[in-house]
Amino acid sequence: MTFLELAAARYSVRAYDDRPVEQEKLDAVLEAARLAPTACNNQPQKIYVVKSSEKRAALAEVCSCTFGAPVVMVVAFDNDLDWKNPLTPDYHSGEVDASIVCTHMMLEGWEQGLGSCWVRFFDADTVKKALGLPENVTVSALLPMGYAKEGAEPAPRHAMSRETADMVTEL
Repeated sequence: MTFLELAAARYSVRAYDDRPVEQEKLDAVLEAARLAPTACNNQPQKIYVVKSSEKRAALAEVCSCTFGAPVVMVVAFDNDLDWKNPLTPDYHSGEVDASIVCTHMMLEGWEQGLGSCWVRFFDADTVKKALGLPENVTVSALLPMGYAKEGAEPAPRHAMSRETADMVTEL
């Protein structure tokens, strides 16, 4: 499968079966996170792999979009490590870096036969408190991950895309 075929085939999975995810598949997803590019290669990403039923329940209490996944990757960044742009006051790369990392994880997960759904429908401080994460960490996204439940399918809006010409302007 080419990259464009993989990107076209992947969709946000919002229903998971109970099968546990094999560690070697999680390791591949985490390797993709490690290889993701970040500003100045500072690598501020912090990934919390939430597998215990107790911690998944704590997440589900503060975010309605974990979809019963057997694993939830909490993608965050260390505020002490993200790049600070000296030309743009108050610009920090952490959110963008974490987003790139999350994308790599999501696509590698699909390559491994795992579904996921990029989630940002939560209050970051509430998630941080629920999981007892350090003060210097900012939660960027949740990535529920696992095997899609039989009958899971893309949301109706999945196939809707703007035309390339509507997005691109040559200068």
